[in-house]
Amino acid sequence: MDKTIKILYTKYGEAFRYLVVGGLTTLINIVIFFSLTHIAIPWFWANVVAWFLSVLFAFIANKKVVFGSTDMAPSVVFKEGISFFALRGASLLADTAILFVGLTLMHGSPIVVKLIDQIVVIGLNYVFSKHIFS
Repeated sequence: MDKTIKILYTKYGEAFRYLVVGGLTTLINIVIFFSLTHIAIPWFWANVVAWFLSVLFAFIANKKVVFGSTDMAPSVVFKEGISFFALRGASLLADTAILFVGLTLMHGSPIVVKLIDQIVVIGLNYVFSKHIFS
């Protein structure tokens, strides 16, 4: 059994780590978003703050845990950080569009819309992260 688990982890470890980090990133995003909207911050600004803080977490966790990037030279970290945030900015646009349509135009349930939004964003972010760190 241990050998099977080791083989599976070797084959799918990166995807598993990405899912764990993605889950934590999503949880951070959702908690911050709903905490801020709960204190009457408009959904747009709550989403921008939640995005920034969750992307900061995701950058660090993806670099170290998921993709095992060990180059910590300031110029490399800066370049990766700019790329990471820029590509995640593209997912922020999708994120904002989904929230706008779901919340403003369709008057959907905030939790349902945010969860759908995060599923789409996770997929986009995996593609972007793989491009940066691989």
